[in-house]
Amino acid sequence: MKPVNNSTLPHTEKSIAVLPFVNMSADADNEYFSDGITEEIINALTKISELKVIARTSSFAFKGKNVDVREIAQQLGVSSVLEGSVRKANNRVRITAQLINASDGTHFWSKNFDREMEDIFALQDEISLLIANQIRENFGHFNIQEHLVNEATKSVNAYKLFLKGHFYQLKWDADSIKTAAEHYEASILHDPKFARSYYGLVQSYGLMAAWGYMPAEEGFSKAIENFMIASDLDKTLPEYGQSFIGKTFWMEWDFQATYNQLVNTLTQYPKYTDGLEAMAELFIAHGEWEKAESYIKRAMDVDPLSANHFYTLAHINYYQKKFDQALTFVEKSLAINPEFILACELKTLCLIWLNKQDEFDTFVAENSDSALHNLYFEVINNNKKTLSEATIKAWINVANDKKQMVPYELFILANTNHKNEALEILKQYIAQKRGQIINFRHDPSLESLKTLADFNQLHISNLIIPAQENNTAANRIEPQANSSELDEQMKRLLQFIEDEKPFLDAQLSLSSLAQSIQLHPNKLSYLINEKNSINFNEFINQFRLDYFKTVALNPKYSHLTLLGLAYESGFNSKSVFNSYFKKKEGITPGMWIKQTPKGK
Repeated sequence: MKPVNNSTLPHTEKSIAVLPFVNMSADADNEYFSDGITEEIINALTKISELKVIARTSSFAFKGKNVDVREIAQQLGVSSVLEGSVRKANNRVRITAQLINASDGTHFWSKNFDREMEDIFALQDEISLLIANQIRENFGHFNIQEHLVNEATKSVNAYKLFLKGHFYQLKWDADSIKTAAEHYEASILHDPKFARSYYGLVQSYGLMAAWGYMPAEEGFSKAIENFMIASDLDKTLPEYGQSFIGKTFWMEWDFQATYNQLVNTLTQYPKYTDGLEAMAELFIAHGEWEKAESYIKRAMDVDPLSANHFYTLAHINYYQKKFDQALTFVEKSLAINPEFILACELKTLCLIWLNKQDEFDTFVAENSDSALHNLYFEVINNNKKTLSEATIKAWINVANDKKQMVPYELFILANTNHKNEALEILKQYIAQKRGQIINFRHDPSLESLKTLADFNQLHISNLIIPAQENNTAANRIEPQANSSELDEQMKRLLQFIEDEKPFLDAQLSLSSLAQSIQLHPNKLSYLINEKNSINFNEFINQFRLDYFKTVALNPKYSHLTLLGLAYESGFNSKSVFNSYFKKKEGITPGMWIKQTPKGK
């Protein structure tokens, strides 16, 4: 992956990037497991609506690369980064995790976990909750659910095989997707009720059929069969919505059913990037450019290094004939993934419409379709208007080529004196519901066909977009206490702190303090943030600082060093103590001692 300039990404305080956990197992093949654990933690944290969590695609862009975490955080626009490792041996798993403050590169939390594999879902839940609480304590309030990970299956073998299948599926090549399907099938043998493996088969068979790696009828039939089983088992997973629209949008062009399902999916999972991208694609098909752009930018907020998202943004501009802007975005897509075939084709089209002859010649020189590319360039830029009868005859049934990525023959005919022939071929594509031309009404290459009488009658969309399309707002925030209740709760909290001095415990957490005053951690977090406009750690450290200033001037503690006094006051880190003291007092602790009279 070439570097992509994202230096202008806004920094979000309550945000995290989970980097791929390192496989520390003796068996290198266990990489599937460390990758799987990483993605499961990302998915769990994504359930917290007020926490920005970078999606897998962007986090995994740094896998195996020696890049400083502060640079990673800057590229991704986050305040914290999670690093970790996984060691799997026999039936045990050991996970280490550490949270890093992106502003200075310091570790502010770390923990080791050593468990039986049977406890893998409980372990993922525990790790995710601890991470979420640490971010909240250090960066500010948000609500956290009681659990972030549910037990997906009781069979560890089924789960491991699912992770293997997912690992191979994400390689996105024919052999790997075939291998993924084999692992998903094996997973189901261990647990016939494991919905996620069925959804994996839906995607695998659907991809193999769509890409021509198996007979289309057989592949789509298997995909639908597995979808029916999966949907009976669990409709709450985001994979349900994605599988559903794979059928309704790309196979059936049923835009209303697609929209309704996407609204449902994004209401439950407002940061689900596949759903956000699909909604953008739905609006592209209907020429709703602002809506399409708003959805893809929401996806890019949490997945800024996704080649797919840049490609979609390029398409939005391309269909509006903003070819320069489209070229800029598609080149960013290719910088991330130079092997992205569809992005290569879109760049080719942009170069044609921009009449960039030299750049075009260089780019298509080694392409197997370069003859078609060159012919289309001539048609658009050199006023070539007539084709031979032999060529036209050879292209009559071109729509039957199911492996075709871009219908160049159709585009060429549409922009020459053979528009009627082009329209007949377009009708064939539409009858087949071919994804390549789902945006035919807005494609610059087909604009010349709009003057033909039959064009406007081609596939009338059934979508009715609500007048106030609200971008499927994020999860509803629970109502908080009113002002008088907050005042009473703060009074009780401050009284407890004065009487019990819980801040002297260096391991004090928001959860333990909430339990002591019998208040839910979400409510205590909100209380501190609302009444003091600071996070939990800053709130507690102010009491530690006041206590330090008291004992530091007390002759009774003169035998202790400054660091000893800091530890006595509840601080658990020299760097945290020194930086917090200087932030509040403007000078170092040592200078403050010298300048402050004893007994003050």
